[in-house]
Amino acid sequence: MASLDDVCQELLKSINDALGAAVVDLSTGLLLSVSHNVPYFTQSYLDAVAAAAVDMFRGSNVMTVEEMLTSQRGRTTKHSIKEVQMTTDGTYHFMATVPGKENSLLVVITGKKANLGMGWAAVRAALPKITPLCPS
Repeated sequence: MASLDDVCQELLKSINDALGAAVVDLSTGLLLSVSHNVPYFTQSYLDAVAAAAVDMFRGSNVMTVEEMLTSQRGRTTKHSIKEVQMTTDGTYHFMATVPGKENSLLVVITGKKANLGMGWAAVRAALPKITPLCPS
């Protein structure tokens, strides 16, 4: 059976202009796995990207909005954000929660030569491989 590291490395090989792939624990912000080919992706940088991803999916503002939705709709709204795509001047960031593992997040960073559709296709193809490898 492949490891999380194997899946992240496979992702890097499958996406044109891929820079890095990681699996983040959304409850702790810890990196469960990471693979990259960029020298300046230091541990401090990777930790900061993981923290930013956690904030986008589970941050206090997100929780406040979900509490408001719960109140307005009369049914619990929790962990409602499933995917985020972010663009910077030079990169695309693809982020998706791991199905069945509400506290695991796959993050893939590419350069702008990457095709957005192919990036999402690779992310979605990797998610079923990641699910059995993540903690419950």
